[in-house]
Amino acid sequence: MTQIDPTSESQPVVTAASGLKRNSFWPRLWRSKVATISAIIFLVVVIAAITAPWLSPADPSAIKIIQRLKPPGFTNSAGTTFWLGTDALGRDVLSRVIFGARVSLIVGLSAVVISGTIGVLVGLLSGFFGGLVDDIFMRICDIQLSFPTILLALTIMAVLGSGLDKLILVLGLTGWVQYGRIVRSQVLALKNDEFVLAARATGEQRWQIIFQHILPNVWSPVIVIASFTVASNIVAEASLSFLGVGVPPSVPSWGTMLADGRQYIGVADWLTAPAGVAISLTVLSINILGDWLRDYLDPRLKNLL
Repeated sequence: MTQIDPTSESQPVVTAASGLKRNSFWPRLWRSKVATISAIIFLVVVIAAITAPWLSPADPSAIKIIQRLKPPGFTNSAGTTFWLGTDALGRDVLSRVIFGARVSLIVGLSAVVISGTIGVLVGLLSGFFGGLVDDIFMRICDIQLSFPTILLALTIMAVLGSGLDKLILVLGLTGWVQYGRIVRSQVLALKNDEFVLAARATGEQRWQIIFQHILPNVWSPVIVIASFTVASNIVAEASLSFLGVGVPPSVPSWGTMLADGRQYIGVADWLTAPAGVAISLTVLSINILGDWLRDYLDPRLKNLL
């Protein structure tokens, strides 16, 4: 065993604990001011969605025609202040924005779970088995990619009807292709590596090789894709709700708020501005975090963050 001379000049020894501390997730996130601000914005949206029943100052569905289209800061006879005004039915805009965060996050995250699960399974099977299995899955991907995603979702929603569960299912079923292609390319690069060949040589079953050896090595790109897909799902939900085929009009949603306020945009811009700002900030923060996460998971850029 090689002995180390303590008196000789050498590089300082880096312990596992110090390396972990220096390369840990949170310290590196804090070093990026833009990513930190984005994380705070997204955290505020998440907290607002979770605590919406307690945080909102009024019932978002309570209709009071007598106080319709009141500007921000309006206080009624009962002493209730509507900080963002009221809409055409007298509903509190601030409360609807807060509850809209819940709808957007539920749709964005739930659809990612569905599309990610389908896409990862397709990519694993297609890349590992190849041949006919790969041809079938890739042709299905090509067929789905030939249709614009939003147009395909719009067509399906027009047939099925509006509803939160239907919207989640449609976005989940139309968003798996990107996962499938990326995972397939990763599997093609990994399946002939030494650790996979060693697992084959020891007699492990194919399913064990796929899920115990290959799957843990493809999580990094999947996590990055998922972060960007959450943002695109939020935009898709707002777009479909704006067009009237997303969530029902009775459900507070940023998209329905934009649709309800467009006919009053010239005289009551407070109906659309809060929802538009909420969508923009949420999507922008998620995209910035996804971009930072991509750099964080890239081993070539670890020392630059």
